Amino acid sequence: MAYNFKEVMNKEERLAPGHRMCAGCGGTIAVRNVLRALHDEDKAVITNATGCLEVSTFMYPYTAWKDSYIHNAFENAAATCSGVEAAYSVLKAKGKVKNNFKFITFGGDGGTYDIGFQSLSGAMERNHDMVYVCYDNGAYMNTGIQRSSATPMYADTTTTPVGKESNGKTQNRKDLAAIIANHDIPYVAQTTFVQNFRDLHLKAEKAIYTPGAAFLNIMAPCPRGWRYNTPDIIDICKLAVETCYWPLFEVEKGKWTLNYKPKNKLPIEDFLRPQGRFKHLFKKGNEHLIEEFQAEVDRRWELLLKACEE
Repeated sequence: MAYNFKEVMNKEERLAPGHRMCAGCGGTIAVRNVLRALHDEDKAVITNATGCLEVSTFMYPYTAWKDSYIHNAFENAAATCSGVEAAYSVLKAKGKVKNNFKFITFGGDGGTYDIGFQSLSGAMERNHDMVYVCYDNGAYMNTGIQRSSATPMYADTTTTPVGKESNGKTQNRKDLAAIIANHDIPYVAQTTFVQNFRDLHLKAEKAIYTPGAAFLNIMAPCPRGWRYNTPDIIDICKLAVETCYWPLFEVEKGKWTLNYKPKNKLPIEDFLRPQGRFKHLFKKGNEHLIEEFQAEVDRRWELLLKACEE
């Protein structure tokens, strides 16, 4: 069936309003649009790693989730989801469950790239019929904006503070989508809030309805941690894509596909400049830091192009 933006956006919300997430939070934008990919007749079981999303959408006995919901510790959200999916498969085969359920895990980059990586890797390797969705805001935002392995190089965080002795985080960010793709699972995709959400909607539906394990990595900007003007979130996402900092791609059964190639690749400073976490890079004498950042973006972009050509 052809994609219809109006139909997708008119679906009933499965994450109710009235939660306590920050205004303009990229995490809830990601969740709402992933859940829109569920078909109306299907139910879902959501597991959620501890983080901003969990503490702000669920406080017993109140919940913003309209589907079945399980709060997990940082480290075991994927393990819980895989266990529930396995139990469901047995009960379904015995005829004890009639409804169709889909299994989706949400976690921030702290609970996905770092603390929850072991259980994520295990669930993906076992090829459970589930989707793991990482809403990547590039730091441990819930506990005070500490660096994670998703934090980009030279970002200013509370554990990599910029000052006389430091220019922010010294390491490059981990390329988790590529790592999960190397688990040889049926579907992996990277996306964000661009193209009127078309890319996100299509990839979410494909991830949910592809049999076996699937992984979505969604860049979900955080206005507090990134320190940009809150209403500019869509512009930030577009700049991430147009500078090739955050390419749009998918990997289906080992085949890499680039979903969007900018006609005129923008310089990385266009993405960095609106964010307060990078303001130190634009001070006189720090030009070489932006050059290093650009070189890393270019290196990864060329590797992606090569992977998509093969």
